[in-house]
Amino acid sequence: MIFRAAAIPGAHVLELERQADERGFFARTFCARELAERGLATQLVQCSLSYNRRRGTLRGLHYQEPPHAEVKLVRCTRGAIHDVIVDLRRDSPAFRRHFTVLLSAERGNQLYVPPGVAHGFLSLTDDAEVCYQTTEFHEPAAARGVRFDDPAFAIPWPEPIAVISDRDRSWPDFAA
Repeated sequence: MIFRAAAIPGAHVLELERQADERGFFARTFCARELAERGLATQLVQCSLSYNRRRGTLRGLHYQEPPHAEVKLVRCTRGAIHDVIVDLRRDSPAFRRHFTVLLSAERGNQLYVPPGVAHGFLSLTDDAEVCYQTTEFHEPAAARGVRFDDPAFAIPWPEPIAVISDRDRSWPDFAA
């Protein structure tokens, strides 16, 4: 795997190192040793799948509060998404800044999201599937979010939002 540091401390874009031949290719998508060598979390305890029927579906921006704060390893396994993270760690030099990356099945890339960072995405294709691997079990009582259009973050979305849940639309403004 190829690790590229993102503009948010502790976040990384992971790219495939494809071993190609006439059959296609083979590539590692997870290696605990390679993550550990970089000081990244390796204990993944849950894997979830998000299916997004329509292009323009927005999910997020979500995170879990401590002690259930989690690392997420996010990969688009079908279609493409505009993936966004926002640093909510008050002691971070990137506090309140966002980072975006195009994740797609074709690219096979992933985003490593550290704890204390909110995550969301906008589907850029119909029938987009997104796989999440996490270091903590989902704890509904610890689930939190920030609004996708909160002026504190000024996130430019590349396309109009066609589908969004009432919950994601109604998160309060971020209190700095």
